[in-house]
Amino acid sequence: MGLKSMLAKPLAYFIASKVRKASLRAAEEQEKVFKTLIATARNTAFGKDHHFDQIKSYEDFKKNVPVRDYEQLRQYIERVTKSEKDVLWPGKPIYFCKTSGTTSGTKYIPISSDSIGNHINSAKNALLMYIHETGNSDFLNGKLIFLSGSPELSEIAGIPLGRLSGIVNHHVPGYLRRDQMPSYKTNCIEDWEIKVDKIANETLKKNMTLISGIPSWVQMYFELLQEKTGGKTIRRIFPNFSVFVYGGVNFEPYRTRFEKLIGDKIDSIETFPASEGFIAYQDKHPSEGLLLIVDAGIFYEFIPLDEFHSENPSRISLKDVKIGVNYVLIMNTNAGLWGYNIGDTVKFVSTSPYRLIVSGRIKHFISAFGEHVIAEEVEHALKEASLGEVIEVAEFTVAPQVSPQSGLPYHEWFIEFKNKPVDPEKFRLKIDLALRKKNIYYNDLITGKVLQPLVIRSLQTNSFITYMKSQGKLGGQNKVPRLSNDRKIADELMKMVSESWGSVD
Repeated sequence: MGLKSMLAKPLAYFIASKVRKASLRAAEEQEKVFKTLIATARNTAFGKDHHFDQIKSYEDFKKNVPVRDYEQLRQYIERVTKSEKDVLWPGKPIYFCKTSGTTSGTKYIPISSDSIGNHINSAKNALLMYIHETGNSDFLNGKLIFLSGSPELSEIAGIPLGRLSGIVNHHVPGYLRRDQMPSYKTNCIEDWEIKVDKIANETLKKNMTLISGIPSWVQMYFELLQEKTGGKTIRRIFPNFSVFVYGGVNFEPYRTRFEKLIGDKIDSIETFPASEGFIAYQDKHPSEGLLLIVDAGIFYEFIPLDEFHSENPSRISLKDVKIGVNYVLIMNTNAGLWGYNIGDTVKFVSTSPYRLIVSGRIKHFISAFGEHVIAEEVEHALKEASLGEVIEVAEFTVAPQVSPQSGLPYHEWFIEFKNKPVDPEKFRLKIDLALRKKNIYYNDLITGKVLQPLVIRSLQTNSFITYMKSQGKLGGQNKVPRLSNDRKIADELMKMVSESWGSVD
């Protein structure tokens, strides 16, 4: 056992005790965070505009601070980007995290000296909780990799600016940096295809023990390694590889493909990081749901998804959430985001302690006919339909076809398979049935003959890579939307269809 792995176990025990204590008094921790946030930001421009000096309770806060998205908060952020101090949080941010918005173009999310610890410590704690739960700390003796964006930073108003993964890269502890892969020079390459090829070459002969990244891009890395080694499994290439860390998307659609590429089952750690803050991570192995981080400078609010677009939706704090309800997640942070809608929906699977799953994105849904199908439902349907078969999916997305050349409208599934179903028609109908059981509105549209059962478009190899490359979004932290309520993605993917199962226009 190496020194790092030996020392990690008592530290993991200490952190686990601390995490458990906070998780069992989550409501009190959230109240403490709330009071600290309001008191600290009282004399900022935002605090004065919203009468923080008069806020004594959460009810007062809701009256004074509306829910906002980035566009509605932009006026304050632009003041910060012009060197104004004490706007959203005391002083100035220490970083701006650059992220892409669907409606807002490039977004600049502030990270303060108070909030940076949330990003760094939460990632560290996720690993320590895994060590405490499983006893496996051997991965600390090998090489670690996080497939991420470039760590190179630019500036805006004298404040360093970059992607979250690039910013976090500058805060990797020294005792881990020695074993971090790839090299800094390779990590700075912007072209993803060139970068992943360089990463494969650099890591091929290394003792890789932990690999982290968005599943679709890690899958691309694994496939490239196989290509370079004449088809060897990842387990043969990296015999000591034992932990896969991921976040941002549901791993289940990729699991079968990963296990085939690796040649074995692998321990995994799911996380829920965002530019706005690190929200949750897997604390039990195995377990359903991620432990909500309640004591790290973020005060959470929740709006029931089915009320979100109503005139006066409910807006509740953590203590009032219910298991099984889809909520829009609202954040208030020690970087100065207030009533901020990050666009994610979550569903609690436990309230003692508070564990949740990420069920989708507000803007990623299909409701062309009022069905409001969300990511959790399509991922569940795909998983159900795949049971009993070795079906490997590289990637998929779903869109409505509201104006077919003939027949009723339908949902159109674009799937890139690595291993197709034996009976495509049976597979198609199994997905449709699973979705009907999961979403009553979709079922009513099928039984009422408003929609016909879904159609599957089987795509050529590397179709999603080709699409993402055409959009300038290949690699890094970019993700393919699971659902779209329009045809922008679907119309591009139609050019790469190899087979169609179901109604054919």
